Amino acid sequence: MNKVVLMGRLTRDPEIRYSQGEKSTAIGRYTLAVDRRFKREGEQNVDFINCISFGKAAEFAEKYLHKGTKIAVFGRIQTGSYTNKDGVKVYTTDVVVEEQEFAESKSSSNQSGQNNNSGDSPYGPASGDGFMNIPDGIDEELPFN
Repeated sequence: MNKVVLMGRLTRDPEIRYSQGEKSTAIGRYTLAVDRRFKREGEQNVDFINCISFGKAAEFAEKYLHKGTKIAVFGRIQTGSYTNKDGVKVYTTDVVVEEQEFAESKSSSNQSGQNNNSGDSPYGPASGDGFMNIPDGIDEELPFN
């Protein structure tokens, strides 16, 4: 089974091109910066994973994804090789995207530091993780334990 699940941030805006021919297909390429689970001193703590998407997935990337967007990607690994202009064989590894979705809310991805909450909540603004702050002593009023 060849199944990949990644979560990371785009290192740059997706590069989109269209195939030639009667039925042109969108082809999207982007790189995800994925944090490593365990960090060792002196070693890189992020992996940069090349992703490629086709058709609707590439059109979605073109329209909604940009540098810094945190997304979850579901797909498969594909390897290949080619000979470059210097005659050297280059090996490639890409994740072929089957599904992609946002991994954080639009407001939490906004790095401007402004509060996008309209203030409608009696419990104050949402915290940085997208959840409301619930004040101490309100446990008796909640409908669950």
